[in-house]
Amino acid sequence: MADPNPQTQVSPDALEALEFQRYRLRGTGGGKGQSYDRRMVFIGSAPDNDFVVEHPTVSRVHARLEFDGAGYLLRDLGSKNGTWVDGVRVREAFLPGAAKLRFGHAEVGFALEEDRVHIELTRAERLGKLLGRSPQMREIFALIPKVAKSNVPVLIEGESGTGKELVAEAIQQHSTRAERPFIVFDCSAVPPDLAESELFGHVRGAFTGAVATRSGVFEQAHGGTIFLDEIGELPLDLQPKLLRALEKGEIKAVGDSVRKKVDVRVIAATNRVLDKEVEAGNFREDLYYRLAVIKVRLPALRHRPEDVPLLVEHFLAASGSSEVQVGWETMRRLQQHPWPGNVRELKNYVDRAVVLAEHGRLETRHLSTRGMRGEAVEVEGGDGERLTLGIDIDLPFKDAKGRLLDVFETKYWQRLLEKSGGNISEASRRGGIHRKSLEYIVKKLDLKGD
Repeated sequence: MADPNPQTQVSPDALEALEFQRYRLRGTGGGKGQSYDRRMVFIGSAPDNDFVVEHPTVSRVHARLEFDGAGYLLRDLGSKNGTWVDGVRVREAFLPGAAKLRFGHAEVGFALEEDRVHIELTRAERLGKLLGRSPQMREIFALIPKVAKSNVPVLIEGESGTGKELVAEAIQQHSTRAERPFIVFDCSAVPPDLAESELFGHVRGAFTGAVATRSGVFEQAHGGTIFLDEIGELPLDLQPKLLRALEKGEIKAVGDSVRKKVDVRVIAATNRVLDKEVEAGNFREDLYYRLAVIKVRLPALRHRPEDVPLLVEHFLAASGSSEVQVGWETMRRLQQHPWPGNVRELKNYVDRAVVLAEHGRLETRHLSTRGMRGEAVEVEGGDGERLTLGIDIDLPFKDAKGRLLDVFETKYWQRLLEKSGGNISEASRRGGIHRKSLEYIVKKLDLKGD
């Protein structure tokens, strides 16, 4: 019988199958450690690494461990204090079945397990509007058509600017709902008191200003797909209603007593680590597991430098500047740049550098060397001290706002911890949040607290 939706099929010739053993990493502090069925993991002291090593001699992103088809390759990522395998310092090395690793002065055990993992990578470098030749992206390209065939919820994780909405669009375009509505709802862009009305609609007179009955995005997306961007920003009191919409397939407008059935596939995205938000009490556990039936994790651009040349070429062509030359040294510097704004920041850089290019060559002097750039604004703290924050006008509003909030969050908790003498319980009481939440923030921002 012919497949009624042939566009979800991927030719077997376009796929590369990999099979490897599950492996475990364990710190010297004891415990069972962590078991991985991913082809690639990042190791370092920053909390967004796959395996976090909390030690002052460990770099924020210290090393990468990946199965490349030939074996388990450990690669040092330019760390300050080096990477060691069984007492030998290495830049990269294939690991034996069991090994003692050292990152700086922190020891970590590596061991293979019996379970085997099967994954597929496509040989294509494009899917929809997504581009990439890195193994991480080609693995996602192979996964999307399979995910698209079902109607189960999908959770897309990744930093701002990595292309989460493009993944959602690709899932929609490869599904049986391709010709149906695709509605985007940004949970971070709607005031909390209006979120329920925007999602589920309202009837006339439901609240002040409700002069007419209005449908919400769930009703507008009936038969199609709804993309809930920044789902981690959804108010806690609204999360049970979203859970009901997912489980029962029905919604109730604000001020209405009648429930309506809706047929909607939900794809959610977040730049937060949602399982940590669950632990901190900021996100409902039952909703998290309902959304994360399938998880797609988008890597940061700094974790896939082999994609930078392809993306630069694409952005140059899109701007009508494909004749602009990019030297080898320039491309090397672009691949080494951290790109905190990810692909979106790279595009902005290319657009700006093309305008400023001299003699038809892209130059890296147009790269930002600071975390924040552009115009500066001064704000006054409660103690009268003035704080200068940078407004990055080269980024889209959403990304510039997010980066400004990141700086504010760091400065706020840094100062409050100082005033509390490093006491997390006291700082959380003054800040009006749960201690567990502050523990997570301290780890995420690499702050000092007792």
